[in-house]
Amino acid sequence: MTTSKAGGRDQRPGERGDLLDPRCPTRQLLDRIGTKWTSMAVKVLAEEAPGELRFAELRRRIPGISQKMLSVTLQSLVRDGLVARRVEPTVPPAVHYRLTELGLSLERPLSALRVWAETHMPEIDRSNQLADESPPN
Repeated sequence: MTTSKAGGRDQRPGERGDLLDPRCPTRQLLDRIGTKWTSMAVKVLAEEAPGELRFAELRRRIPGISQKMLSVTLQSLVRDGLVARRVEPTVPPAVHYRLTELGLSLERPLSALRVWAETHMPEIDRSNQLADESPPN
């Protein structure tokens, strides 16, 4: 559970804060890991675990992602300690990615969210269809 701190003082790293506050570290982390590209990258890397994938292979396995978006996503995951990056000193350099233990621990909740979405997609589609058919207010 995320709690508010009295007096709105600045928080120390790892300290829980107010999830509704844009400065809250937990909110900032959820903003990073809650993207579709992060979810897809973690899924693809989890399928390969404990092995590694090169950048080009990751891009092939994530339809629709641009080179720039994959690069930004992987940089964020590496910075957060969820993905490990290994560079082979070849020409051009061969860059490999794998999930860390922390990254592997993220796969379960992301998988649960994907299962929820797949389970409830017919209800969501029906609701969208009804909304589209209703006259605007």
